[in-house]
Amino acid sequence: MNHRFQTFVYGTAIALMIGWICFIGRDVFVPIMFSVFVVYVILGLARLIAKIPLVGPRLPPFVISILSVLIIAFGLFMVVYTILANKDSVIAQAPRYQESLLAAVQQVAVFFHVEAEPTWTTLRRDFLAQVSLQRLVGSALSSVSSIFASVVIVALYACFLLVERTHLDAKISSIASSPLHAQRIKQVIADINSRVGAYLALKTFLGVLLGVLSYAVMRFTGLEFAPFWAVMIVLLNFVPYIGSFLSVLLPGAMAIAQFGDASHVVPILLWLTVIQFVIGNFIDPYVMGNSLNLSPFAILVSLAVWVALWGVPGAFLAVPITAMLTIIFSEFPGTRPFAVLLSRNGQP
Repeated sequence: MNHRFQTFVYGTAIALMIGWICFIGRDVFVPIMFSVFVVYVILGLARLIAKIPLVGPRLPPFVISILSVLIIAFGLFMVVYTILANKDSVIAQAPRYQESLLAAVQQVAVFFHVEAEPTWTTLRRDFLAQVSLQRLVGSALSSVSSIFASVVIVALYACFLLVERTHLDAKISSIASSPLHAQRIKQVIADINSRVGAYLALKTFLGVLLGVLSYAVMRFTGLEFAPFWAVMIVLLNFVPYIGSFLSVLLPGAMAIAQFGDASHVVPILLWLTVIQFVIGNFIDPYVMGNSLNLSPFAILVSLAVWVALWGVPGAFLAVPITAMLTIIFSEFPGTRPFAVLLSRNGQP
């Protein structure tokens, strides 16, 4: 049997087994992976604080670390608090939004002269009247609440990981077969820490910027639950491509349900689209650069794979996990071709 074909078969079998293990163990692996990336954000933010002109170089390392942890902890607290504080209000207002949304759809039907069967009345009776927006919103927010119920576990894992970092070099030296092997492992870990940490820290900064600007637009235009949608926009910023689309679509649907007329809805959609376009096409490339060097097609494929394995959490973790795998694959001759295919410019 050809050696390369044999390697391909073995590699495929191992990948399928790992995928199956990830799928059946998602309840265990997802909090662990989130805690790993929380640590990355903390360390990346600490590096950014240290680079602040005049102030950063004068701060002791332990002070920078404490500031970074406090900022991330405050951010997580505000996310959880905002979502849980708005949950009951959104559910209570859902029937009113449902009526407004039905009226808006009816206006569209009249505009397109939909008068023959099936009429709008028939459609509402047969389908839309059977859909309870209140029940759908309540179910969705309950799912969100259950996700954030695991924040405590993630925080606990992250604390222990931060403590374990101080002993990592000694453990690698003890496990490695030679000092050269240990140095190679440390170099790979340092590369992963540098690239993934910088990506997550900068992505967090851009997400906060998106959230603040979007909140200003929604607040100025009178959209209800603006803090809730601003937080959702910050979180959706971590989902590649689809997140930008949903960051405009979801507040737009809220605007339709609340106002029901184009004079209010169009400005909101327009301004949110402009913000997403400017940050996504100008500020994001300038700030991020080639921090991960991943192919756009590879990002889409990884997004589909990890969503299939882990659901919604997989959408947030897809890019950092793919970046880590690309760096690891590039270190071995047998897997280096995969790293080349996953990279943007063929130089993983």
